[in-house]
Amino acid sequence: MTDLQLSQPGLAAPRLTPRLALRDFNAVAKRNLLRTIRTPQLMLIALVNPLSLLILFRYFLAGAFKQPDYVEFVVPAIFAEAVLAGAMSSAIGMAEDLKSGMIDRFRSLPMARSAVLAGRSLTDLARSVIVLAVMVGLGVAVGFRFHSGAGPILLGLLLILAFGYSLCWLNATIGMSVKDPEAATGAASGPLFILLFASNAFVPPSALPGWLQAFAREQPLSVTVSAVRALFGGSGATHYIWQSLAWSIGLTVVFFLTSLALYQKAAAQ
Repeated sequence: MTDLQLSQPGLAAPRLTPRLALRDFNAVAKRNLLRTIRTPQLMLIALVNPLSLLILFRYFLAGAFKQPDYVEFVVPAIFAEAVLAGAMSSAIGMAEDLKSGMIDRFRSLPMARSAVLAGRSLTDLARSVIVLAVMVGLGVAVGFRFHSGAGPILLGLLLILAFGYSLCWLNATIGMSVKDPEAATGAASGPLFILLFASNAFVPPSALPGWLQAFAREQPLSVTVSAVRALFGGSGATHYIWQSLAWSIGLTVVFFLTSLALYQKAAAQ
């Protein structure tokens, strides 16, 4: 099975070239971006959860944790949570396209199959950039402060976006598997809650049960949050940076290939 397919059976698919693949990628990304622009409520929904957590942990629960400078501790984790929650839209969007028949239309066109998935991921990445920018402004407004230069701050934000992008591919795989928007919402919530609450996001790993501490220290969200905290706070974070990048690259490769395989399998049916 080639990466291109024509709607007319018996006709040979044109040879895939980087130029054609880029054209297809741009077309799908433009379609998804326009859809996002025309439904701004999607952006508002993406902000509700991280904004709620920011207010909750800043004003209601901060005193309950015996952690010095708890605002500096928790706000970088909420930045990461905002991007991870936004990545769930990949699962929902893919499931909606499958249910509505849009994916079938794409499969009938002479276009690169990978462009459908890559175009979706670009849209979700763009949304994550906007959500993260808003949350940084809100974090500063409630008392969070950066204690490093522009370079480390930018690197920290890029680590968050890279990890969120890798989770977009995980969620795209979930959406391709369940094929129903409601089911995709529930299925995508599972990894988010496991990564978020079995981590160092809100409390140090030492505060968790002993059997959970090793996982909470080494899982991908924890090392990313540790790297971001160190970068924002002006302290050394080289080992955390490399661990975070390794997790993000590994997850992206694995779930890109998995989601593409699921797409090709559906096309062959």
